[in-house]
Amino acid sequence: MVSQTDVTSRFKKFADQEPPEGSSQGMGQGNTAYCQTSPLYVDGKDGAAGKFVSLAQEAKLATEDVKVPTSNAILSVCKSLVAGGVAGGVSRSAVAPLERMKILLQVQNPLNPKYSGTIQGLKSIWGSEGLRGFFKGNGTNCARIIPNSAVKFFSYEEASRAILWAYRKETGQPDAELTPVLRLGAGATAGIIAMSATYPMDMVRGRLTVQSEGSPNRYRGMVHAFRTIIQEEGARALYKGWLPSVIGVVPYVGLNFAVYESLKDWILKHPQWQPDDGADLHVLTKLGCGAAAGTVGQTVAYPLDVIRRRLQMVGWKSASPIVTADGQVKQPMQYTGMVDAFRKTVKYEGVGALYKGLVPNSVKVVPSIALAFVTYELMKDLMGVEMRISD
Repeated sequence: MVSQTDVTSRFKKFADQEPPEGSSQGMGQGNTAYCQTSPLYVDGKDGAAGKFVSLAQEAKLATEDVKVPTSNAILSVCKSLVAGGVAGGVSRSAVAPLERMKILLQVQNPLNPKYSGTIQGLKSIWGSEGLRGFFKGNGTNCARIIPNSAVKFFSYEEASRAILWAYRKETGQPDAELTPVLRLGAGATAGIIAMSATYPMDMVRGRLTVQSEGSPNRYRGMVHAFRTIIQEEGARALYKGWLPSVIGVVPYVGLNFAVYESLKDWILKHPQWQPDDGADLHVLTKLGCGAAAGTVGQTVAYPLDVIRRRLQMVGWKSASPIVTADGQVKQPMQYTGMVDAFRKTVKYEGVGALYKGLVPNSVKVVPSIALAFVTYELMKDLMGVEMRISD
């Protein structure tokens, strides 16, 4: 390492050197004229050396702001992923019976409906399948929702940072905060990435949830379902219903994050709601924010969820009796795509069919979303993660 003293002495020596032969012509006499022609010259030869030292110091200060990712930063990212995964698993397991009831109501054949409502449906499942019937497909759902929630929460964190950085740079306001519209964009981006990454597991989970004890050629588990679907319908079948899912993610996940964060900010800005000690919001307040966010998001996007589930049943050769009306039809209703599914559903069953299963979904989504957000933040506090959803 060269010290500042060494640099100064070397450039003093450089300044004392004679100019190149012939350089004094037209430039003045001696070394003074030669130095004055250089842009580094300030006040003679001492100024030239001082200027170089000043430049070196400025370069050193500039590089100090460039930070290389450390092991602590990587650990923080991993902790954030784990927190998101645990939040998804806990929230979905808590409402698994309502989740299955919702899907059964969405896809049951109107020619011979087995379930007339939420309460009657839950009683029927209990009587025919017992306690295990309430959690059918939940293992696959957790296997899907843990990586889905991990990717979703982490993607939202990163998307929020990138959007906020671009927004501050564009407006020239270093203290600017994310607006509800920008939060909507970050949430939608996170939802699309997470949905696309784990969609095949969601498709398989849908079929495992729908099949019952009377289903012919039942799937024996997640791996067997994957293998059977690929063999009978092709690998592309794993993405049936992907388009309405992605479209539905924009209002559903986007509004979830936007409403949740906006409500938190609104409450913190009003003294009557803000904690006296300046701490974060109470857990019950976060639950309320999460519940409101979930209600808004699921109501707007619900028809797309119904169409997604129905598209996932298309091509199922040994479909559940729920879908085939106990054998009255050989296979589920055939749709050529999302628009065709909308058209046929409304034509044969009415507009109300787009909201089948809304009651158990409404009861389910409020505690589910609320638990997901609160569990996520509690896990981050427990593990000491510095990143926040509102960063």
